[in-house]
Amino acid sequence: MKKITASHWGIGIATVQDGKVTKVQGHPNDPASSQINANIADSLHGAARVLRPAIRKSWLEGRANAVPRGRDSFVEVNWDHALDLVAKELTRVRQTHGNRAIFAGSYGWSSAGRFHHAQSQLKRFLNTQGGFVRSEGNYSYNAALGLMPHIVGPYRTHVAQATRWSVIAQNTDLVVMFGGMAERNTQVSDGGVARHRMSDNLQACANAGVKFVNISPLRSDAADVLDAEWMPARPGTDTALMMGLAYTLFADGLHDQAFLDRYTVGFDHARDYLLGVQDGQAKDADWAAAICGVDANKIRSLARQMAEQRTMISVAAGVQRSDYGEQPLWMAVTLAAMLGQIGLPGGGYVIGYGVNANIGNIERPFRWGTMSQGANPVEDFIPVAMISEMLLNPCGSYQYQGQSRTFPDTRMVWWAGGNPFHHHQDLNKLHAAFQRPETVIVNEVNWTATARHADIVLPVAMAQERMDFGAGKSDNALVPMPQLVVPAGEARIEYDIYTGLAARLGNVEHFTDGKSAGDWLEEIWEVTRQRAADAEVTLPEWHSFIAGDVIDVPDPSPNQVFLAEFRSDPEAHSLPTPSGRIELYSDVIAGFRLDDCKGHAAWFPPRDVAAGKLAHYPLALLSGQPKTRLHSQLDNGAYSLSHKINGREPVLINPGDAAARGIQSGDVVELFNDRGRCLAGARVSDEVSAGCLFLWTGAWYDPDFDAEQARDRHGNPNVLTHDQRTSSLTQSPAAHSALVEIRKYDGPVPTITVHAQPRFQSADDLDKVPEMRAKKT
Repeated sequence: MKKITASHWGIGIATVQDGKVTKVQGHPNDPASSQINANIADSLHGAARVLRPAIRKSWLEGRANAVPRGRDSFVEVNWDHALDLVAKELTRVRQTHGNRAIFAGSYGWSSAGRFHHAQSQLKRFLNTQGGFVRSEGNYSYNAALGLMPHIVGPYRTHVAQATRWSVIAQNTDLVVMFGGMAERNTQVSDGGVARHRMSDNLQACANAGVKFVNISPLRSDAADVLDAEWMPARPGTDTALMMGLAYTLFADGLHDQAFLDRYTVGFDHARDYLLGVQDGQAKDADWAAAICGVDANKIRSLARQMAEQRTMISVAAGVQRSDYGEQPLWMAVTLAAMLGQIGLPGGGYVIGYGVNANIGNIERPFRWGTMSQGANPVEDFIPVAMISEMLLNPCGSYQYQGQSRTFPDTRMVWWAGGNPFHHHQDLNKLHAAFQRPETVIVNEVNWTATARHADIVLPVAMAQERMDFGAGKSDNALVPMPQLVVPAGEARIEYDIYTGLAARLGNVEHFTDGKSAGDWLEEIWEVTRQRAADAEVTLPEWHSFIAGDVIDVPDPSPNQVFLAEFRSDPEAHSLPTPSGRIELYSDVIAGFRLDDCKGHAAWFPPRDVAAGKLAHYPLALLSGQPKTRLHSQLDNGAYSLSHKINGREPVLINPGDAAARGIQSGDVVELFNDRGRCLAGARVSDEVSAGCLFLWTGAWYDPDFDAEQARDRHGNPNVLTHDQRTSSLTQSPAAHSALVEIRKYDGPVPTITVHAQPRFQSADDLDKVPEMRAKKT
């Protein structure tokens, strides 16, 4: 039997035999379906599934600090025991410390369904229990979220307004890509993607003769079909290179002063900085070349090409995930404004091309229905990348958007739908931080490192084990997601888990509104149908839809040009900035008087480089989205495992760097610095520039606590990345600023343990567990 299913990486056709999903293939209407679908079957029925509620043994026995989180064994209990424990612990924390002591809501992509969305379910439940402290922003492009409102406007709006690739194919001569545009990223999109359009759109650009320049340490960050000129700049130096380009434009009189005068404010500040009026250092091409490693004549030549042709500046999301990551964004806007092509078809800039499958390719014509999360009575939040600081520094102060804020005193962490031991930085520090709360609850599908750092682990159903419908945040399709198989073990849908907890806490009606999961699904679909009708789109009734196939709805803006209305009339379509114009100098940011973010784009050298760490750790570590999975999801699946080397994640190393260290393809190697170390499998390749390593993110963290620096066995780069932020303006992650060394690993190669079950033990007086736990607490 074959049935449709949906994930963030696309639509799949699942084969179900004897109550099991045996394989998932791409949908026949998808021109470039993702092979990530091949991970589903093995992970769905794999050895790492969380099959029953489980409690950390030391915590259960009332001696929580006897064995650290992440090293302890677990005790499996029945659902009544587990829900009693959660209800009592939630009540205790609320009554003793207040709801501001609960950090929850989590972070991550969870599943693509509209109803079974892990964060929404948890947030709705906790909002009915007095609220919680949440996180703000994301790890992908947080610097843009925090900076762009000051200089152009809300970045989430910009993503939806990005110039379409069809427009670029018809109008653009030159695309300059800072950070490249990796096709592996375009397999996925938040909420889902029905058709992968990027390959065809890039092919259309190539057929039209559009020239591409790939400014990245990784040659494969540009698709082969583009035949892009590779300009490998040193990591973290894009701002300096942009300044060298901008200086050339000004020195040669190629900048568009009329555009700057009408559409921007503050160019005089940016110009004086480029000329070195303030610091005595002209930011010319020679200065830039010394920093970024690109020949000065190439910089000058590129600047002149950009001025002579219709040019699109593309800034990859990864560029901002580095020290002072706000600066390349601000400088890209400044450079585009100097060219004067913003708002013209195929010209200007876009930040985030290639971050997912849909930016610049498609948009939804109306908003899909969703389950209301309700209102959170707790107004407090933390910037998304500050988890470790929050836990290690309760009631400590920090700067954010010009404000002095205070961390909450967190006593309970509840994580659902994400894996911080994948996406957070400096995992040894995070491991220490996770020892601080009194209770950690994790809803999980598999025994990831996050689950192993929990006190209470609640097994939840995977997408193929429940009914839902898929609809991407920026896609134009609706996808039925019928239940394919029964949940593994004793796994439950999260709605039923929270309903059981709400019943114990005495307010089940507040959470459910008297509806079953099926009732909610039909209501959400009906809201979607009504919004479709308002947009003159007819959708079928729920039962017809869920039994059918993909439904495409019209593309609302196939010829979209970013900021075209603003260019046509900047008074009638002024920007939501203080001046209504593009702010190349921001009085607001300048007024914050921050040491790490001035009132205009500025150059700051990477912190580890400035601290002289290159002498000990001479290689720059790049870590990006893998092609074999979405972040860390389903790392134990067949497709993910097929690309590992001796069970470890592959690391790309330049032939010269490899030869100097006696490393060959297939070797198990050790990457290390002063923060941590991990094993990986070497792949020698000239697609990565000299002085750099490239290691995919998402290998499930598998620390060996008996080894030096608790060495990760598996190849997770975040044991090596620092946990400092881009700047005190946005407090965004800066994981792409790590320096490391690498060596061939000569010791016995350890077994990967994280793809199997943890250690289970029995507890004394298990029948009295809830009472025992309450008494000892």
